[in-house]
Order: sequence, then structure tokens, then C-alpha cells
Amino acid sequence: MSILETILKSNSGGLVKQVAGSLNLEEGQAGAAIAQLLPALTQGMKQNVEKPNGLESLLGALQRGGHDQYIERPERVVQSSAISDGNNILGHLLGSKDVSRQVASQAAEKTGLDVGILKKMLPMVATMAMGTLSKESKGGALASLLGGGSQQQSPAASLLGAFLDKDNDSSAVGGLLGLAKKFL
Repeated sequence: MSILETILKSNSGGLVKQVAGSLNLEEGQAGAAIAQLLPALTQGMKQNVEKPNGLESLLGALQRGGHDQYIERPERVVQSSAISDGNNILGHLLGSKDVSRQVASQAAEKTGLDVGILKKMLPMVATMAMGTLSKESKGGALASLLGGGSQQQSPAASLLGAFLDKDNDSSAVGGLLGLAKKFL
């Protein structure tokens, strides 16, 4: 299951319901907006992982950040503390408010939703993305990512594996070694 599918289906759609309710949207509109915003965030994660100490930083944030609370308790994703957390995540992933505005603007063009609503939604989506990865990493997905897991990968392993598998040979370990060579 992809990170998007995990977000959309988590707690019987609870995350989407919370976001939709807080922004006066229909659930379908909120789901479509999440689907449009998420790729920019995952691209930002990929770019950060490729930086020196980027992988270690992401793994540390996943393990210490407490982001899994947003997946386990969907009502928290719309609270001001989550919005603040999401804005911090956006700062790390996208780098500037200008990039965040551009992401929201592009999503507005594709969804027909007001850009102001999407700007408000973006930090919520950031917390959901990190929450999904955090929850999966605590569930043992990192072990399978680093070499031993089952045929069916978790969203976190799939996402991080895709970041690390530069030559598309399905080897995250090879990708890790490639990253290590790059920075040593």
C-alpha cells in the first residue's frame, strides 16, 4: 500500500474526515487535494535524504518526532500544535514558504480548490506523511528496508526504498551503499 493509500484509509478515512471538516470541504475534495499535495512532500523527502546526513536526520525525526500520533489519533492533525509541527516539516522538506505557495498553487489548478484552503491543508498533509512513515518505521519497516524483510513492504519501506534505489534494481541496501560512497 502506498503512503497516499495509507493516509486515505487510515482509521477508516479519519484523517481525510478531519481535514475536510476543518476546512469545510467534502471528503472527496480533501482526498483529491491530499493526492495533489503529497508528491511535492515526498519529492522534498527524497531531496533531503540525498543530502549529507539527510537519511540519518529523517530516520531520527521518524523515531523521535512523535509524528505517529497524527495517524493513531486523526483529530490531532487539525490542532494548532500539529499545524505548527507541519509548518516545521514543510520548512525542512520544501525549504521556503515560496515553494509551499507554489505547491499549493499547482494543486489549486489541478483540483479547482481555493489556493488559500490548500495553503492551510499543506501542513496537515506534511504531518500525515511524517506520521505514516513514523508509524511504519516503529512497526519494523526499517528492518525490512535494510535487508531482511518480507515480499510485501510497508509504505515507509517502499517510500524510503524508492528514494534509495537509485538504479531501480530493487536493492535499498545498494542504494544505502551508494549514498555512503557519495558522502565519504
